Amino acid sequence: MATITALAHLSCIYLGEQCYRSQLAPPVIIESAIQGTWLAPVASVFISLLFLLCGIYALAGANIIRAIPLQRLALLTLAILCTLRGLAAVPLSVIYWQQTTGFSLLASLLWFLCGCGFAVGWYYTRPATELHCNRDGRS
Repeated sequence: MATITALAHLSCIYLGEQCYRSQLAPPVIIESAIQGTWLAPVASVFISLLFLLCGIYALAGANIIRAIPLQRLALLTLAILCTLRGLAAVPLSVIYWQQTTGFSLLASLLWFLCGCGFAVGWYYTRPATELHCNRDGRS
């Protein structure tokens, strides 16, 4: 998901202002795309790199690639942020009901599921001694 999101953000550089609009970019970014300034493409590349980094941590959490620095902290942080972003749809859909769309609800569900995935990765990257111990700390 993170890699797909990174590619979607990069597509805005090529597709232009309408793509930024459809991805709900801030007005300053949309205006930059219209004016042809550097802010929009530089911001797109920066955000895409952050999503790619999230994807790398997801792959490490799934043991598809080897462990990377700060893996457990990153997985826990991403799990919390993504889960909260997904859950935020519930109150926001009530408060801002006129702006709620099927796309926004689907995006929130996907954020929530990604958060759950990061949480699973965090759980299973615990040291082996923690995974197989009883409550009293003995195996």
